[in-house]
Amino acid sequence: MNRIVIIGAGSLVFSSRLTADILTYPALQETHFALVDIDEERLAYAQRICRRIFTEGGYEKATVSSHIDRTEALKGADAVIISILVGGYEAIESEINIPAAYGIDQCIGDTLTPGGIMRCLRTLPVLLEIMEDIRKISPRAIVLNYTNPMGMLTKGLNEAYPEITQVGLCHSVQGTSEEWAKRLELDIKDVSYLCAGINHQAWFLSFSHYREDLLPRIRELAERPEIWHGDSARMEYVKHFGYPVTESSGHVSEYSAWFRKNSDTVKRYCNDTYSEWNGRSGFIKDLYRREDWKETMEKMASWEEPVDLNRSNEYGAQIIHAYLTGTDTLVYANVPNRGYISNLPDGDIVEVPCHVDSNGVFPLHVGPLPPHLAAINRMQLSVQELAVKAVQTSDAELVFQAMALDPLTAMSCTLDEIRQMTGELMKAHEAWIPGMGGSLPQEKPLLHTTEAVGEVERHTDPSVMNMKE
Repeated sequence: MNRIVIIGAGSLVFSSRLTADILTYPALQETHFALVDIDEERLAYAQRICRRIFTEGGYEKATVSSHIDRTEALKGADAVIISILVGGYEAIESEINIPAAYGIDQCIGDTLTPGGIMRCLRTLPVLLEIMEDIRKISPRAIVLNYTNPMGMLTKGLNEAYPEITQVGLCHSVQGTSEEWAKRLELDIKDVSYLCAGINHQAWFLSFSHYREDLLPRIRELAERPEIWHGDSARMEYVKHFGYPVTESSGHVSEYSAWFRKNSDTVKRYCNDTYSEWNGRSGFIKDLYRREDWKETMEKMASWEEPVDLNRSNEYGAQIIHAYLTGTDTLVYANVPNRGYISNLPDGDIVEVPCHVDSNGVFPLHVGPLPPHLAAINRMQLSVQELAVKAVQTSDAELVFQAMALDPLTAMSCTLDEIRQMTGELMKAHEAWIPGMGGSLPQEKPLLHTTEAVGEVERHTDPSVMNMKE
């Protein structure tokens, strides 16, 4: 019997989605699912929902167990799926609200920006502990990480445990390709494409229908008002840079200095009606402030709400099926760059097509990205590298440096303000980042001089910065 471990199984729908996907493969229907979560109440719901899937789908040979202790669950594991949140709503609220007080407008904040950096600080140490347990208990298992910030975490895990077969996974390539096929009034099954870049900012370098190049049509569609409105930031990428980018307008609006300058630009460019990831300020807080989670899970467990048993477009089940049965497949995954994208740095995490079979995961060579697209990706990769090194070295100065190089933060704040904000964030997260030892970025003198510049008095004291008299 195959043994698949899901760490973070108490999520509202994600673990049930992957369970249902895996069981759609006949070769995987004799599988034991070992569910792991630190929240016993959520874990109990997850187990009930899992059993409902077995019954409703007629999967008589599938079994399930639940575990607070992951080491027990990992014994004999063939595959491990990880999707966790460290710090819960309290941590998310502080990493959105504190930067907002400095004028930094985040929507999701789970990939880059102050929110993504703080997520890395509190999540990577926990994932490293999980990987150490996997190394000791089930080193031959394939590890699929769905936890954000994907690029930062995948980099940290691969640098620490290169011997473990592992990938970082997302659904943005599939989702974006299906959106464009729909706009082009085509069946996605008849479309061929090549996508490459980094997670949440990968580029469709080709998009074709039976040898017909569809990029010219995509560029024309991107400027149509009925498409531009409601997905504006993504369409701006196509309009100005020529290539579709993955993820929603809400997400991509956070990764540059172009879109979230003020309330007017947020309203114009960041309102995403094509996706649940609406671009409004602080949307992530609404997403995680789910006071109805218990009611929702109860309805799923007691058959009051439907559970979709059809296979979704998530790559997790495809990878596990290929790895355990030898039936090869092609997916898009996040892996360390080893020349796959030749004009992005080696060792940084790239999202590229990968061949998967029983021998493992084999990324495919893409070559160079168009230079301007590679330059946009590199702005993110520098921040990712600094955030990971901050965890590896427990150096608070590196946290500040990552914040200072973040495009959205740099657009909104001076260096003095960024240093002060970083200290506030680290104090607020002290309970979840014990590896930093309570350290804060080194204080710097706040020079208190005033220089008359036309009608504006520019102050170097952060308490009076940006004020006009």
